[in-house]
Amino acid sequence: MSKLLLINVSGKNQLGMTNTVVDALSKLDVKLIDISQSVIHGRVTIVILILMSRLNDSDSLRSQILTDLDYLDLQLGFTVLPDEYYQTWLDQQREPKSLVTLMASELTMADLAAVNVMVVKQGLNIDNIRYLSEPLAAEESQSQKPRGIELSVLGKPESNEALKRALLELAESHKIDVTYQEDNIYRRNRRLVVFDMDSTLIDAEVIDELAIEAGVGDQVAAITEAAMRGEVDFKQSFTQRLALLKGLDAAVLETIAKRLRLNNGAKRLVQSLKKLGFKTAIISGGFGFFGRHLQTILGIDEVYANELDIVSGKVTGNVVGEIIDGQRKAEILREIVHQQGLCLEQVVAVGDGANDLPMLAIAGLGVAYHAKPLVRASAKQALSNIGLDGVLYLLGYTDREINQLDVSFYSQK
Repeated sequence: MSKLLLINVSGKNQLGMTNTVVDALSKLDVKLIDISQSVIHGRVTIVILILMSRLNDSDSLRSQILTDLDYLDLQLGFTVLPDEYYQTWLDQQREPKSLVTLMASELTMADLAAVNVMVVKQGLNIDNIRYLSEPLAAEESQSQKPRGIELSVLGKPESNEALKRALLELAESHKIDVTYQEDNIYRRNRRLVVFDMDSTLIDAEVIDELAIEAGVGDQVAAITEAAMRGEVDFKQSFTQRLALLKGLDAAVLETIAKRLRLNNGAKRLVQSLKKLGFKTAIISGGFGFFGRHLQTILGIDEVYANELDIVSGKVTGNVVGEIIDGQRKAEILREIVHQQGLCLEQVVAVGDGANDLPMLAIAGLGVAYHAKPLVRASAKQALSNIGLDGVLYLLGYTDREINQLDVSFYSQK
């Protein structure tokens, strides 16, 4: 009569211990069902699930492994499992798997505890926990570098809407970013990342900067703010703001471009994406002159933005061609995807304004970056407490992996 046996070996990590355990098993008539090994802070745990063809073999197996491991000073556990366990275990492996990611400049046990409570309330079961961040030195209490923890969870949330609300409330109360995404094949095969420009890649709305130079800063800023909150139709607000710029000397465009600053983590993110082979694009309701400026600095592959109409060195208050609004952004994204031979599930889209929502909605991973409440609540994911390089955690990369690419945490200019 066969039976399932769970073997647990733990102790100080030492050379040859895995080989000792596996070699002992290889000498007996057993079938390997599952195996896992982890080493954390010099302590190893090996868990092996086997099917034994003969009951009495478990005694000889235990004796053999105990003898072999005696000099290694390891703990050995044997658990005989009921027959129905195997089917239960199989069913669990087929459950939908998702990922909950915690991110902040500093993560505490209280943050992790709160996320665990939220996960349980949503009917999800934690399968694995992975620390994504580079270890800090013991005396290093604070760092500019983001911190990240990834929880692999099994099951489906009882309510997607309730989960979204819980994530937003948790992020607000703990001042951390918490995201939830399905762990599927596309999550590990994103190939294209598209960015809004103003207030996403850079820390300014360029049209507001132009308005300051034109002496109409307050008027334009008020319209911009309402548009980003989704209170005003983008095309209508854009036309109103643009008309106020009529007569502006085009020479100030270069002056403004030179003073623009990248948002925190932008350079590290784009540098990493490029070295990893991702295609990148700016899809902006801003202006092409500034998009091409960023393209030169960051190495962005493509830029899609509005083109200011300039006659005799003066801004006319119009654009050349069709205004790029939210719907047009989504159309452009679809066009790029078709050109690249990809599918939308392989796309990451990052933006901050209401006019970014259409492209965030169709992308496999849509991220609202330091966005207004309406946008945060509507987007699939939101980053509000860390820099743009937090997107790397959402893609599943660890600091250790990114550090191998030799990109900078701090150089943002």
